[in-house]
Amino acid sequence: MTTDDVEDDGTMPENVAALAQAVVGHRIVRVDRNVSDPPSGGVGGAWYTTRVQTGLRLTLDDGRAVYVSDSSDCCAYTELEDVIEHLPAIDHIITAVKADDDYNTWHILADLGEVMELKVGWSPGNPFYYGYGFSITVAPAEVTR
Repeated sequence: MTTDDVEDDGTMPENVAALAQAVVGHRIVRVDRNVSDPPSGGVGGAWYTTRVQTGLRLTLDDGRAVYVSDSSDCCAYTELEDVIEHLPAIDHIITAVKADDDYNTWHILADLGEVMELKVGWSPGNPFYYGYGFSITVAPAEVTR
């Protein structure tokens, strides 16, 4: 696959689908940036070893947390450059996650509009020797006693 003159082996569309699977049907109730690695016990993640640089935590209405973590592997990388929130204006259940053709802008959508926009920088490096793509992990809701 070619996305704006950068080859992709399907990692970026798979990343968008993984985020959609985690958030569609829910509301995002809290957004935390620059968080550390997700707690152990989460589900998902990348198939290769990553060096997490920063992370985004989206807390959903059911208490689960979705972590979107940057990764880099030699000259390949994926990083979240910016998050543009429309949460105060849109309070509806998420219906889809879509990306522009170059996968540099991801849109988290609700029935009445865009909930959030993610600006993404990425490169496969030396295609496709190194791993790239976000590590997307879903952590269960914390149980309070």
